[in-house]
Amino acid sequence: MKRLGKTLAAASLAALALSQAAQADVTRGDSNDPKVAIGDQMIALLGNEKTRLRALSGAALDTIATGPAASAPAPAAPAKVVRKAVAMPEADPQPMTPNFAVTVEYDTAWLMAQPAPSGNADWQCLSEAIYFEARGETLKGQFAVAEVILNRRDSGLYPSTVCSVVRQRGGGGCQFSYVCDGYSDKMREPGARAVAQRIARLMLDGAPRALTAGATHFHTRGVKPGWSKRFARTAAIGAHLFYRQPGI
Repeated sequence: MKRLGKTLAAASLAALALSQAAQADVTRGDSNDPKVAIGDQMIALLGNEKTRLRALSGAALDTIATGPAASAPAPAAPAKVVRKAVAMPEADPQPMTPNFAVTVEYDTAWLMAQPAPSGNADWQCLSEAIYFEARGETLKGQFAVAEVILNRRDSGLYPSTVCSVVRQRGGGGCQFSYVCDGYSDKMREPGARAVAQRIARLMLDGAPRALTAGATHFHTRGVKPGWSKRFARTAAIGAHLFYRQPGI
């Protein structure tokens, strides 16, 4: 009987030991479960966060709620302007004035009251052409001859300089008879020379070409060249008749 009691007591002790061992295994298993560990860490972190938030001021909490204020973008740097050097054409000693400010009077006293002129080669050539082709004409007649020469120069059908226009040859002769008449081209009459030079200066400076309606040709009344039948007559001034070449 005693032996049976001892046996039962031993069995009870063994069962109790097994029960404690099982509980110990479960405890160790929970502590090693990563889900349980992460959960415990999150609870701890949230607790710490709440504690810290309670310690913050109202302004600090507002800042956290709204986020940092957006800073204005820095103004863009102004674009750098690069200026390229441009070669300027050589200036004419006596440039033309597009908006001619002087009202031309076809009067000798008015003309001679103008400043003494000077100029380049084209001024010299135009002065000579006026002198030799029209010095015996009225002032209008002399201005008209200057118009013809400049109209040719600007037409695109003739040379582009005054000297080239008045010296042009063709058709077995010269366009302007004085160039190849065999006589000296020196302007020997001071008065007529002064008039021609002043007219040339005014016309090169942009005086209106108001007398011949764009004429490119003229001849004296005593001749009748073949081209005069094909060209439109635009004016008759003194001893000269003026014409405009078709297409100009």
